[in-house]
Amino acid sequence: MLLDGEAWTARMQGFRREAWRLETLPWYRVPSEDGDIRDFLAGHRIDPAHYSSGYTDGLRRIRAEGKSKGRVHVVSRPLTDYLRFEFMYYAVHAAAGDDVRILDVTDRPNPLYGVQDFWLFDRSEVVLMNYAADGTQINREVFEGDVTPFLEYQRIALAESVPFEEYVKGLDV
Repeated sequence: MLLDGEAWTARMQGFRREAWRLETLPWYRVPSEDGDIRDFLAGHRIDPAHYSSGYTDGLRRIRAEGKSKGRVHVVSRPLTDYLRFEFMYYAVHAAAGDDVRILDVTDRPNPLYGVQDFWLFDRSEVVLMNYAADGTQINREVFEGDVTPFLEYQRIALAESVPFEEYVKGLDV
């Protein structure tokens, strides 16, 4: 089953305890971000102390409800322009309650090599994030099988990654 529009929004807002994501790509093509990326590359930055959005408000609400939202992004250096752009927002999202972690595989084998992007909801439901080679999202697909391998992918990702704030200390992003 594919998830779009209202069904996807309901899934993202309807989890009971935890929503967690594995991100594996160095670049995501999101047409609505094109202008923001151009601005970023031209030197414009958001002010993390004063930035707020519907997403950060939602993160704060999730935390206040006792729920958690997190992600691990697998990266290698040098970081792509997109990752540097995304890291600017990760700083704000982490401050708002998103448990953002980084798994850097620059100097070591990737323990999640070949695992595709996915969301894991309440440790019981998986949504596969399907992307084209250029990072354009194709669709979101509810996984119909046993979620046990995805729980193991999450365990590995969390064990092998570091908190975003720790990762970026001393890093010129």
